[in-house]
Amino acid sequence: MSYVEVPGANVPIRMWTDPSTVEDGAMQQLRNVATLPWIEGLAVMPDVHYGKGATVGSVIAMRGAVCPAAVGVDIGCGMSAVKTSLTAGDLPGDLSRLRSRIEQAIPVGRGLHREAVDPKRLYQFPTAGWDDFWSRFDGVADAVKFRRERAGQQMGTLGQGNQFVELCVDMSDSVWLMLHSGSRNIGKELAEYHIGEAQKLPHNQGLVDRDLAVFVADTPQMAAYRHDLFWAQEYAKYNRAIMMALFQEVVRREFRKARVTFDPVISCHHNYVAEEQYEGMDLLVTRKGAIRAGSGEFGIIPGSMGTGSYIVKGLGNVASFNSASHGAGRKMSRSAAKRRFTTRDLEEQTQGVECRKDSGVVDEIPGAYKPIEQVIDQQRDLVEVVAKLKQVICVKG
Repeated sequence: MSYVEVPGANVPIRMWTDPSTVEDGAMQQLRNVATLPWIEGLAVMPDVHYGKGATVGSVIAMRGAVCPAAVGVDIGCGMSAVKTSLTAGDLPGDLSRLRSRIEQAIPVGRGLHREAVDPKRLYQFPTAGWDDFWSRFDGVADAVKFRRERAGQQMGTLGQGNQFVELCVDMSDSVWLMLHSGSRNIGKELAEYHIGEAQKLPHNQGLVDRDLAVFVADTPQMAAYRHDLFWAQEYAKYNRAIMMALFQEVVRREFRKARVTFDPVISCHHNYVAEEQYEGMDLLVTRKGAIRAGSGEFGIIPGSMGTGSYIVKGLGNVASFNSASHGAGRKMSRSAAKRRFTTRDLEEQTQGVECRKDSGVVDEIPGAYKPIEQVIDQQRDLVEVVAKLKQVICVKG
């Protein structure tokens, strides 16, 4: 489908979904965003749903300003995937041992490594820029500097909720490795600190929603936020890279006889800010629950833990600010899912997937998400499908 345009206070709201299907709370958040004085455009992806601070599945383009709550507290959260030389026929009938090996290599939830991972010891890890990245930690907000050691130990770990590590098979029986994670606790604390700082500023006092507080260009507060934002986005990218290297090492050891090789890794943020230019204007484009889908750029759009995912290539649609959805998108809250579904439902909906099937992940049940096929179909003018993957192992925090 092409987009539907809904009137907004300062800019129209371009929606790649039927506005009547979007819950009232999310629609109000979008209308609130459209009132911001600095806004130049607002695009809404088909996985849109209500979010903390700002709507998940929204792309906000502003001139001379950025809203930290519109990035989300998991700065730089995103996806990585890589195709392997393995095929479905190489996999054992019982995948529980492989799942256990993955869980041993990659701490999950609030877990961390006993000692920070040395990337120089990892398989084909790109270490250029690593030392410079950590040297820039000295410039982050004083309020989080005491987290340096923890940030090092959480590098290469998986978060909770919708984040995951998966082993998948595509429609040609090729095996893929895929994962979803972000900037962990250090990103969360940096985000919360700067959201609080923005809310104190005088120019934000008259906003319709205090969560939409912004930093404006050429101020010390904006400079401080940009430093920490881009550092946290880089942390998230390194976090996924180390997780993927650890995952690859597990697979290489488990399938030693097959001498596994890997294609180049595809990686993309879906909670982040980028400096981009549209119609001759330099804009700060915030994607919260959206990936960049520039012409020919690869992206990853996951479904839920039982439905599979898509590797896509962007079509460069400027109406969406070269963006696409970041996943299927929730159709009910976590609390609603826990009330609605049982562990028996979870077992049925994740049949054939080696994964947790306990009450701790019922809120991640496929039935709590929109159908991923429908979400993909609604953005055929944003991306083309390259591969469809179905998970056979899913590790959750």
